[in-house]
Amino acid sequence: MAGVEVRVVMRQEPDGRWTARSDGTDGVRATGATRERCLANLRRSLARADGRRPAADARDADAHDAGGTLVVEVQPQLAGVAEAAAIMGWDKRRVVTYIDRGSFPEPVQQLASGRLWLRSDVEAFAADWQARQARRAARAERRGRRRPAAPAVG
Repeated sequence: MAGVEVRVVMRQEPDGRWTARSDGTDGVRATGATRERCLANLRRSLARADGRRPAADARDADAHDAGGTLVVEVQPQLAGVAEAAAIMGWDKRRVVTYIDRGSFPEPVQQLASGRLWLRSDVEAFAADWQARQARRAARAERRGRRRPAAPAVG
């Protein structure tokens, strides 16, 4: 790979595993449980495809790639309305209601087939929303304890 620029596209699959593939005619592919492991596996696969002995580990892979450039584009996971509803634990109508009220994150893209968000934005919104709901429930519970017992009727 000396003196050569290799472009690679990486993405996280819905099951959490990472996949990578190099652009070009060789189409080298690799997978891994983490982004780092996937990249190390990809470097080993590129070394094999280039006819070199694969590096023993990721530290050796960097030295093995000396002179070459690995350009990695990480594609984010996207979510549509159905995926956003699943993340939130809602139905799709409730997501649309929050969108219409301006209470949902802005989509990164609006297509004829619907809106798209970065999955990480929806997950962050879900975590914030759940934290707000927990705080509201705690306040309501504290208020409920302070009320005097209603007198018995009868």
